[in-house]
Amino acid sequence: MNTSQDKIAELVTAVDVQFEDNTLRVLLSDRRQISLPLNTVSWLNWLQAASSEQREAWTIEPGGYAIFWEDLDDGIEVAHLLGLQPLS
Repeated sequence: MNTSQDKIAELVTAVDVQFEDNTLRVLLSDRRQISLPLNTVSWLNWLQAASSEQREAWTIEPGGYAIFWEDLDDGIEVAHLLGLQPLS
């Protein structure tokens, strides 16, 4: 059976978000965890500059495809975290 990467991305969703110091940790529905050091990922500069309170005010979009910070008016899609659609 041949499964495309797009189909895999549709099946994997975000279920929890945590911050440890300057690291964003996203727990996925398939039990993987993605850890991103905010100071080394340029496309997360907006999250690195946020206060602790702003960072903690996240929501998971319906269906789990993205994490959104309403106070920051920005978010991250799970597909980007998985590297399927790299940001510039």
